[in-house]
Amino acid sequence: MPVNQLETNLEAITITLAHLEKKGDCEVELLEELRKERDRLLKELNVQ
Repeated sequence: MPVNQLETNLEAITITLAHLEKKGDCEVELLEELRKERDRLLKELNVQ
């Protein structure tokens, strides 16, 4: 269960990424932007 807004956003981005990658018909640029945002959140939360 997410504790704060950053964790909520991280969870949402991770789920969205997994869904889009599984679906396979998404723009590469969108996937890259989502990955960058996920990495930024991980770094901000000191998880990575």
